[in-house]
Amino acid sequence: MNRIRRIANELLQKYPDKFSADYEKNKTVLNQLAEFRSKYLRNRLAGYIAKKLKVQARVEQ
Repeated sequence: MNRIRRIANELLQKYPDKFSADYEKNKTVLNQLAEFRSKYLRNRLAGYIAKKLKVQARVEQ
């Protein structure tokens, strides 16, 4: 899980405008940004990023 968080945070810092709270959209963005050896890693990253952005949106309200 730490690897997922680290990679996701790095991607969010580099490309903050490309990601959203939508899991499916994040999967397509990740496919465009990098080539993943496993769907599992891509899906975990997309889910973690979506969850993090949803929480941020709730806190900002």
